Parts: sequence; C-alpha cells; structure tokens
Amino acid sequence: MDSTDLQLIALLRQDARASVATLAKKLGVSRGTVTNRIRKLEDEGVVVGYTVRLRPDVQTSRISAWMCIAVEGNQTRAVIGTLLGEPGVAGLHDTNGRWDLLAELRAANLGELAEVLERVRLIKGIAATETSIHLQTYKLS
Repeated sequence: MDSTDLQLIALLRQDARASVATLAKKLGVSRGTVTNRIRKLEDEGVVVGYTVRLRPDVQTSRISAWMCIAVEGNQTRAVIGTLLGEPGVAGLHDTNGRWDLLAELRAANLGELAEVLERVRLIKGIAATETSIHLQTYKLS
C-alpha cells in the first residue's frame, strides 16, 4: 500500500458511500485509478466490507456493554475461541494492562444481557470480569 491507498482508505472511513468521482477528485487521480485501487484493496482483504453507523440513541432497544476479562494462565486462545462463538459478543479485543481481553457485548434488554454475562463468566479459563454498560457516545470517528 502506498500513500494514495492510505488516503483512499481514510476517505472511505469518513464516507463509504462517496462516489468514485468524488474520491478521484479529492485524491487527484482518475476514476479508473480509484476503481482499480478499491478492487485491489478488496481482493487483498484489506477492505472487508462497508457498513452503516447509527447514532447509539437511535437503537434505544439495544443495550451495549464493555466487559474486561482476566484470563487464567495460558488459556487465552481457548477463551478467545469460546468467546467468538458467543452470540452476545459483538467484538473482542486483545489488550495489555490489568485486563487481557475487552469484549463488546450487545443485548436486546437487561434480562438478555444478564444471560450473556452468566454464560461468559462460566467459560473455563476466565479468572475475573468487570462489566460497564454503555450509556452514551460523544464522538464517532
């Protein structure tokens, strides 16, 4: 990837629906160049999809929470494998510091969130967890 690819990715992060013509103009290249570079980034697996971001307050019936997870010993891979199969886990991140993993949890309501928490806490290899419910987002990247 060169600087043009990196600029293209940055523009797509800002607006994945931007037209090829708009992207080409902002990058100072031809539309064909933009089309070819997007195709190449997709073929190489750099760009794996496009999505829509909603304001968190739009989905008032959804609950998001963050769970910090401490793993016992060297069981991180096994714990990750199990967490990836948990439907309530929307995202999973490896971290440093006090906690080994950070899981983004999603549920339809508090009862469903309680069930997710119970299932996750019962996973073999998890030593401790700490969960915070996501209340509000102030800035989206």
